[in-house]
Amino acid sequence: MALHLPSQRLSACLLIFFSFMMIRADGSRKLYIAYLGDKKHDDHTLVTASHHEMLSTILGSKEEAIDSVAYSYKHGFSGFAAMLTEDQAEKLAELPEVISVTPNQKHELMTTRSWDFLGLNYQQPSELLQRSNYGEDIIIGIIDTGIWPESRSFSDHGYGVIPPRWKGVCQLGQAWGSTNCSRKIIGARYYAAGLDKANLKLNYMSARDMNGHGTHTASTAAGSVVEGVSLHGLGEGVARGGAPRARLAVYKVGWEEENGVYLATAAVLAAMDDAIHDGVDILSLSLVADDDSFGALHAVQNGITVVYAGGNGGPRSQVLFNTAPWVITVAASKIDRSFPTTITLGNKQTLIGQSLYYMFKNESNSRFHTLVNGGNCSREALNGTNIKGKIVLCIEMTFGPIVQIFKDAFANVHSGGASGLILALYTTDVLASTEQCQGIPCVLIDIHIGFQVLTYIGSQRSPIAKIEPTSSVTGQQVLAPKVALFSSRGPSIKYPTILKPDIAAPGVNILAATKDAYVFNSGTSMATPHVAGVVALIKALHPQWSHAALKSAIVTSASTKDEHGTPILAEALPRKVADPFDYGGGNINPNAAADPGLIYDIDPREYNKFFECQIKKYEICNITTKPAYHLNLPSISIPELRHPTKVERTVTNVGTVDTVYRSDIQSPLGVKIRVEPATLAFNATKKVHTFKVSIKPLWKVQGDYTFGSLTWYNEQHTVRIPIAVRITIQDFYADVA
Repeated sequence: MALHLPSQRLSACLLIFFSFMMIRADGSRKLYIAYLGDKKHDDHTLVTASHHEMLSTILGSKEEAIDSVAYSYKHGFSGFAAMLTEDQAEKLAELPEVISVTPNQKHELMTTRSWDFLGLNYQQPSELLQRSNYGEDIIIGIIDTGIWPESRSFSDHGYGVIPPRWKGVCQLGQAWGSTNCSRKIIGARYYAAGLDKANLKLNYMSARDMNGHGTHTASTAAGSVVEGVSLHGLGEGVARGGAPRARLAVYKVGWEEENGVYLATAAVLAAMDDAIHDGVDILSLSLVADDDSFGALHAVQNGITVVYAGGNGGPRSQVLFNTAPWVITVAASKIDRSFPTTITLGNKQTLIGQSLYYMFKNESNSRFHTLVNGGNCSREALNGTNIKGKIVLCIEMTFGPIVQIFKDAFANVHSGGASGLILALYTTDVLASTEQCQGIPCVLIDIHIGFQVLTYIGSQRSPIAKIEPTSSVTGQQVLAPKVALFSSRGPSIKYPTILKPDIAAPGVNILAATKDAYVFNSGTSMATPHVAGVVALIKALHPQWSHAALKSAIVTSASTKDEHGTPILAEALPRKVADPFDYGGGNINPNAAADPGLIYDIDPREYNKFFECQIKKYEICNITTKPAYHLNLPSISIPELRHPTKVERTVTNVGTVDTVYRSDIQSPLGVKIRVEPATLAFNATKKVHTFKVSIKPLWKVQGDYTFGSLTWYNEQHTVRIPIAVRITIQDFYADVA
């Protein structure tokens, strides 16, 4: 049963918070994170006491040590976050029991149709939904900006008692009482240390979500069923999470600031430590926080599946975040839904763009307005052009941050009193932003259509156009899935011997809850809870499976072809056939993942053999001994292939007892791969097989990455792992990805 923190505890929390504001204000101290590895005591009070004792040797007194500590990490691992001067941090780092001391860092935050697209239709439930009972009683921890508990997506109607294994709390706070936790939201905590006093007015000092991001991700992962949801008629359908009967535990680490969101490493680590204690099954983190990798490792070693957003830095390569081998790193893909918006020119030519433009019932029908060319719609381009009451065509030919390009163009035309915006871009993956256009139509078109509109303007003395409200189209006429343009691409910089991302999931124009409404959002932030929801279903079906087994099932069963049987594409410059650095194993396939046939399992203690976690300053888990591609991962990445190399993999049969699997090898270009043995026979006594993969370079060249795969198959199953190899002859990569 959820516990409630009394008002005295709340007052104490606020006093501690304000004391940190005072310490921070003097400018001499800042928050540092000390990591001490595995905890030395089972009693968490003894762990915390050891932290105070250690700090007192640096600060001079136990009282000052206690006052300096923002968070004590005491459940899953040992460490703390404390306000220190630089000299004090350096002295602390010199103590033999301290593995690392790093400064606290600020990080970034990274559905009515998407679950149907993935084969999890609620009205015609798949076998996975039925057999898993919709993820009932799996506990998903959401580390984000909090939650809006009154949303219909978090109704606990029909829920049974809270699982007795739950040890968490319902932390009271501003606009959050004991009734805000429920049989759906079974726990809530918040972590505010380090937040500037000036930003207090922008936030609820509680788990209540001011931003909306956390509510959106929580409802995507595990929202209850809500009928008839739409955005003013767009995207209408049944809103629900992937595991609508799962429970939610909320850990608020993101706070509103004047210029964005304050999200600190120290808080994320504290949330992970508490989640280990509380008993969550899955952690979903739609944020960039690479520095807490050791926190995620301890969570995994305590039986928790950790799912992370890969980042929104695409289509550039080498911009992935959260790439440790013990987490699931998620890319974003597009679903089979489109929002066509008709533009009619004065010569009766009709062109189709994309938008979320809607009209309220009391508004008049669309009508023609004067159409003008605004260039790229910068202030300089619009200077001297009368755009009041007119529709403005903007053509942006350069590559850049698409959200900012849209915001700037809209701000400039809106300030000039324009009646509409037609923006030609290299992508329409910023569609959700068009809903924020404050009553005027904003339509995204591609460059080709943009030049058609421009040609029309140049041919007319008085060019006019009108924009019709958007409609929704779903189904196979919309080519999907595709990897989203913004989705960060591999390879991993920190761990190039680990193939990342692991999987792609829907993350474009996802309709989910925010406060009391439902809105569209895009990002790997939206893709991550899709994976968390699928993991919840599979975990409910296979409660004994490890984190590695769950990850393997998702990766090896993923789709690499679209609904028409052609290879999945990746939005890029130009658009291309997707490869493992775009989507890992492929696009998530929940029903296939529930019955994968074979799994690549890992004892979580194995990670310690390949990653020396004696962390150096500002670094995390440096690779030692063997390269990490010797881990039993459902992928192979060899960034420096100069000589024939052999790796081993072990698979466990979780399908039909008596069966034979045969191998199919797709060797990367310039590489020869052999598998020994080429056939695996399983029976009641032989459930596990180890095989060797020999990888040989055919060229002597300073090459780029090429891709292939190894597939084990029988009559019922296809178990595929992606392979990435780069042939090298020298220790430089300036001319390769």
